[in-house]
Amino acid sequence: MNKVPFLNFEPLHSEIKVEMLKAFEEVYDSYWYVLGNKVKQFEEEYASFNHTKACVGVSNGLDALHLSLKALGIGKGDEVIVPSNTYIATVLAITDNHLTPVFVDPSEESFNIDIDKIEEAITPKTKAIAVVHLYGQACWSEKLNELKEKYNLKIVEDNAQAIGAKWHGIRTGNLGDAAGFSFYPGKNLGALGDSGAVTTNDDKLADIVEALGSYGSHIRYVHEYAGLNSRMDELQAAFLDIKLQRIDERNEIRRQNAQKYFEGIKNPLIKLPKLVNETADGHVFHLFVVRCERRDELRQFLADNGIESLIHYPTPVPKQKCYKQYADALCPVADKVQSEILSIPM
Repeated sequence: MNKVPFLNFEPLHSEIKVEMLKAFEEVYDSYWYVLGNKVKQFEEEYASFNHTKACVGVSNGLDALHLSLKALGIGKGDEVIVPSNTYIATVLAITDNHLTPVFVDPSEESFNIDIDKIEEAITPKTKAIAVVHLYGQACWSEKLNELKEKYNLKIVEDNAQAIGAKWHGIRTGNLGDAAGFSFYPGKNLGALGDSGAVTTNDDKLADIVEALGSYGSHIRYVHEYAGLNSRMDELQAAFLDIKLQRIDERNEIRRQNAQKYFEGIKNPLIKLPKLVNETADGHVFHLFVVRCERRDELRQFLADNGIESLIHYPTPVPKQKCYKQYADALCPVADKVQSEILSIPM
């Protein structure tokens, strides 16, 4: 039986192996491994790709979100609205900054936060909205802009899964005040280890993020902030720069694969994901997620036929043990959706 793995690095990595090895040798022979020219080059090229003024390379996606919120200066105890069905990193970035997450249920159609439910969750303590472009589909609307202006809010995008997606021609990561990216190996743009970035059109914010990620310092031994060590290393920057040149092409392949699923899956018990954006480039299909009330049977059937699948994510964040103080948060849609979703190979 031919096996179908959930994730297969071989097609892209074999194509770029010579370039990657050359990049490794360049970094190896430079004797400069942290905060060098490769990081600067990637930051410039990624900012250009994303049409933002600035990009700051950091260690991983969680740090990208953590530093974005910290740089915005939101105070202890302030509230941040966040979807209840995101990966836990989005919420960790909030609580690690001593902020309070306020959970809002997703839309059953898009899996993204239900934007129509956000306003009722806003209180005088609300200072920001964490927008997650889940599974690769852009999550945005004019209503978000209206809420931002009406309540004087900041918007931070968790763009770990939607690198290259667009909303009305604007790339995700260029919609809010700041955006956090993850370049974990399995992402559409993946490093060969952990890595991440922050994008923004606010030069001052970028300057603060850069300092915060380097021990709170721009000048060695002069510390403006109580920061942390979260710096993209030269080797990952060199690898990412090579992959960046192919990201739109690779995303298009994902869309083509997704179209095959849309055309080929006809079982009435399986609900296909819904595209909510007006154009095809609104989704980059980091994951192709179906719904099925008999999800566990479906998963076993696929396994019996050599097809690997995963669940992203089985438990809503407020139901996690580490967030038991939020266990009473009402998230009926997330509870239902998370019991039915299944990610199949892309």
